[in-house]
Order: sequence, then C-alpha cells, then structure tokens
Amino acid sequence: MVYGYCRISRAKQSIERQIRNIKAVYPDAVIIQEVFTRTRIDRKEWQKLAKAVKAGDTIVFDSVSRMSGNADEGFNAYEELYNRGVKLVFLKEPHINTDTYKQALESNIKLTGNSVDYILEGINKYLMALAKEQIRLAFEQSEKEVADLHQRTKEGLITAKLNGKQVGQKQGTKLTTKKSITAKEIIKKHSQDFDGTLADADVMTLTGLSRNTYYKYKRELKEEQGL
Repeated sequence: MVYGYCRISRAKQSIERQIRNIKAVYPDAVIIQEVFTRTRIDRKEWQKLAKAVKAGDTIVFDSVSRMSGNADEGFNAYEELYNRGVKLVFLKEPHINTDTYKQALESNIKLTGNSVDYILEGINKYLMALAKEQIRLAFEQSEKEVADLHQRTKEGLITAKLNGKQVGQKQGTKLTTKKSITAKEIIKKHSQDFDGTLADADVMTLTGLSRNTYYKYKRELKEEQGL
C-alpha cells in the first residue's frame, strides 16, 4: 500500500500542492491530510498512519519538513519505520529515501581475510555513519527552516508595530462570527434578562458557551439594546 502524507500548519493554507505533487508520481497513493501547527510528531493522523503501516508499505512526503520539523523526533521516526520495513519517499530530498539509505548501508566493502580487514571494517563503519548523518542533516535543516520562519514572522510583527500598523484585533472591538450571532440569538430568546424565562445557567447550557464568553455576549447585547 502506498500512502501520501500531507500536512499544513494552518487551516487557511492550501494543501493541494502537496497532494498534486504526490499524485503526479504515485497516482494511486491514499492521501492522508492533517492540519497541525506544532513541529512535533505527536500528531493524530500521523500517529494513526505510523501504527497502521506494515512492512512493504510506502509513505510519500512532498518534503522532509512534512514528516517532522523536529530533528531528533524525525530521525528517530525514520529509523523506527525503516527497521519495520516501511519505505519512505521524500520527493524534494530523494537522497534520503529509505531505498537510497538501504543501498548505502548494504554497500559494504567485502573483507579479504587478512590484516587489511581492520582498515576495511573502519571504512564500512564510516560509510554507515555517513549515510545516517545525511538523514539527520535533512531533518536538522527542516528544523532550522521552521525556526527561521517563526523568527521572520516575529520580526515582521515587531516591524509592523513600530510602523504603527494594527496587528491583530483592536482592544475593545467586537469580533462577529456565525457562532457569536447564533449564541446571542439564543440568549435574547431564552434569558430572563431579555425575552425568555430561563436562568443564566440554563441558557449557558443551551449555547454551549464558557462562562466568560456567555457573560461577554450578554453584556454586548445589553449595550446594543441600551439596557
């Protein structure tokens, strides 16, 4: 079975590019999608996939950063899946695909049976360590790119504030959403302070709002009606 794992950090981002890139090479891949903001690998859909795959299965990523933005966790997950016989394919970093890794590990120089074997064994160990280092470096680069992005975002917000631009919602302004409109309608209809007969605790249960949000909406309604 071939799976394509696609991940974005925010719901507003488009995941279509990753899907398109994977399907172009593996048209029959079963696509697993996930929205997850943190770099850590304890993601719900990823964990389900990692547990479900069997020896001989393949997981395809658009890039190594989609698997993990944390170097240690990414490398450990790579090794664990490799040892279970799961193939990993990274479209943008093919040099760390598990097939390439396996070939590097198995390309040992044959020993001769004489004193030179001591040197050859050292070379083999070096080549194996080099192959592993390539994998780790790829995940370290991914982690650095994530950290750099966060730093640029932080610097951009600071620059915007220094230039007098409003960042985020202004203090004291009301954020109107479909959820808030619906909740306020329920409050107006059922609350004893308006047209209803129910106590606050009962209305709060109807709306499903937290205590603070409920009283915030109630206060806004009173202000709107001049009460």
